[in-house]
Amino acid sequence: MRVGVISDTHGTFHPAIPEHFAGVEQILHAGDIGKIEIIQRLTEIAPVLAVTGNVDWSGSLDRHHPKVHRVELEGCAIYMTHIGGTPKELQGRLPTPRPDVYICGHSHIPLLQHENGILFLNPGSAGPPRFGRKPSLAILTIEGGAASAELIMLS
Repeated sequence: MRVGVISDTHGTFHPAIPEHFAGVEQILHAGDIGKIEIIQRLTEIAPVLAVTGNVDWSGSLDRHHPKVHRVELEGCAIYMTHIGGTPKELQGRLPTPRPDVYICGHSHIPLLQHENGILFLNPGSAGPPRFGRKPSLAILTIEGGAASAELIMLS
């Protein structure tokens, strides 16, 4: 199963998203959506599960999407929230039961790291370039309950 993972769109739909998410069966948005239109456009590609980020917490997006999502896809337990951290920072405060994949956004810094049996994934920001970083997203692949991911830098 191929899953598109995106975060920090901040109301902007990058034109390369449809190309990179072509053929995904699910899209996970890790918050700071910005506008409901982002979810609507992503839904044209594949079903979307989204959490809200700090940019979304005072508007209608917060009423329609939770701050945390737990989902199991093909035997793989996924935990998604907006504000997470690095694996080292998270080790003492991981959710119970422990997920196979921990997805967060917020920092705009792409991260793909295996630590203590958990895949930590931050797809970076697919929104407007900020902090001197290029936009990015990720593809999560789940096979036989095991997950791997690829970070994709957008131009």
